[in-house]
Amino acid sequence: MAKQELKIGEVSKPRFEFRTFGQDFEEEAYLMSRYSMPVPEKVWERESDEIYIMSRTNDINNTKIRDGKMDIKTYVQTVDGLEQWNPLMKGEFPIAKSVLENDVFPAFQVNMPSLTKETYTYDEFIEMVKSHPDLQAVKVHKHRFGYMVNDTICEYAEVLINGARLTTINSESTEIEDIKKTLEQVGLSDLENINYLQAIKRVIGMIDKPFVN
Repeated sequence: MAKQELKIGEVSKPRFEFRTFGQDFEEEAYLMSRYSMPVPEKVWERESDEIYIMSRTNDINNTKIRDGKMDIKTYVQTVDGLEQWNPLMKGEFPIAKSVLENDVFPAFQVNMPSLTKETYTYDEFIEMVKSHPDLQAVKVHKHRFGYMVNDTICEYAEVLINGARLTTINSESTEIEDIKKTLEQVGLSDLENINYLQAIKRVIGMIDKPFVN
């Protein structure tokens, strides 16, 4: 069966991903930019401000809010060290009580707060998160640079996690072998694969573990 052609910014079947975080990936990012085929101008350079909702009891559902929209991805499996994630839900504010009960708080794997209204605004939801003992809202600013290497969607980004500066670099695709080839070419094969969920938990102290550099 022919493999699916990936296009940046378009929906595909669930992808496998390698990502790592640290202080310095300048050499790897340079190689990524040189190996890259031309990509759409809209992904050359992008900035965004996002809110990630961290849960002490959950490591399989990744929840973020950007531009007033909530996006939850769920972990599927790991194959050859690469993680596969799948969209779980997308929602907008104001958000319905039923969505919070059936989708959002079950994804956090925490005790459900008392929900007395039929809909909740963004500010009301964030207040619920702040008052919950097992949840934390984390501000993440991303400055991203997009590439395409070996038909894998790649990115180098400078990120601020509650003001703490890190860099991250990744390759993702529906095809595992294409990712492996890319990691070998740009010098990432021996580094730890860390998703945003795990990286943010390290920064805010929910996980006591260092980064690769």
